[in-house]
Amino acid sequence: MGNGSNSFKGRGDHASPPCMAAEVDPQYFDPLAVDPEQARDVARWRRAERERLRAARRALAAPERKAVGDALMAGLERLLGAETVGAGDEIVSFYWPIKDEPDLRPLMTAMHAAGRRIALPLVETRAAPLVFRLWTPQTRMQRGHWNIPVPPPEAPEVVPDVVLAPLMGWDGAGYRLGYGGGYFDRTLAALSPRPFRIGVGLASAQLPTIYPQPHDIPMDVILTERGVEVSA
Repeated sequence: MGNGSNSFKGRGDHASPPCMAAEVDPQYFDPLAVDPEQARDVARWRRAERERLRAARRALAAPERKAVGDALMAGLERLLGAETVGAGDEIVSFYWPIKDEPDLRPLMTAMHAAGRRIALPLVETRAAPLVFRLWTPQTRMQRGHWNIPVPPPEAPEVVPDVVLAPLMGWDGAGYRLGYGGGYFDRTLAALSPRPFRIGVGLASAQLPTIYPQPHDIPMDVILTERGVEVSA
């Protein structure tokens, strides 16, 4: 698999080896957790928060959603370094927008045109780390897991230097509340070398804490439409 030179530095390691997220199955709990009942309580709380945050995001009017997306793309350009856009050889993994997520695809196209290598994550094996394949505006996408458009098998598989991770919620310690499948945590735990991790989402999705569990991996940066909220 190919890999660009990694000029970004990650922070800290994950709390435990990759595992199925506790929130996927309320009967499951991490054996390293001190209190199984506490883990189940956190799983129930996370499910409720996801539903609340998803409803709030879904309620955004189209112009507001576009404004958020534009602000996020501007923030990503600054974060990745305006002077290196088009000059660096880092592989940046974006994600295809689903579930009312802000649309970052214009930035994917612009960065590709400027010479950057862009990848997208996809599920090739269930309950396993994600695979990353190169994307270009000419890539003939196909339907993948959950019907998300993904690059085809003939697209080169790569290891990204920078990973953008969508989030439903986030906290001041840099932890993200995802969709509950555990795929990003499992993937970030397995990737070597460790990529620079950017959680991307809405400012209004901030939580006092997500009650991080042993499998949760903090982001290096949390970025919202307001700019960088958390930075290691």
